Amino acid sequence: MTLNIQIAVDCRKPHELADWWAETLEWAVEPQDEDFIRSMIDQGFATEDETSRHNGKLVWRDGAAIRPPDELDAKSPARRILFQTVPEEKTIKNRVHWDVRLAGADKDAVRAALEARGAKFLWTASEGPHSWHTMADPEGNEFCIS
Repeated sequence: MTLNIQIAVDCRKPHELADWWAETLEWAVEPQDEDFIRSMIDQGFATEDETSRHNGKLVWRDGAAIRPPDELDAKSPARRILFQTVPEEKTIKNRVHWDVRLAGADKDAVRAALEARGAKFLWTASEGPHSWHTMADPEGNEFCIS
């Protein structure tokens, strides 16, 4: 049996970070159902304070997710990254990070493009013939590109 995975990322601005990572990975932001959100408020299961507007749409304030585009309609996607609100800023190095495989793209060009979009270059490392850049996304979460 193969299991599916969701990675949860603690952050301050989940919708903005979901947009950033969706563009970076060429994934898609998971749509949120405004009618469902309204029905939860109308039935007393949620409040207006638990919502916000992002890109002109009503969304749950504290979370946004991304998926590969071909899994957007899946009820149980095999891969999903959830960005969820936490009150504190990131203060220490991640214990888990992800590697973005560039599928032959030039890592220096990708590095420059990511920096132009708000990522921060941290360092370059290598092991044998393999090298990579360690970066931080706009909220400081580390990831590598190789």
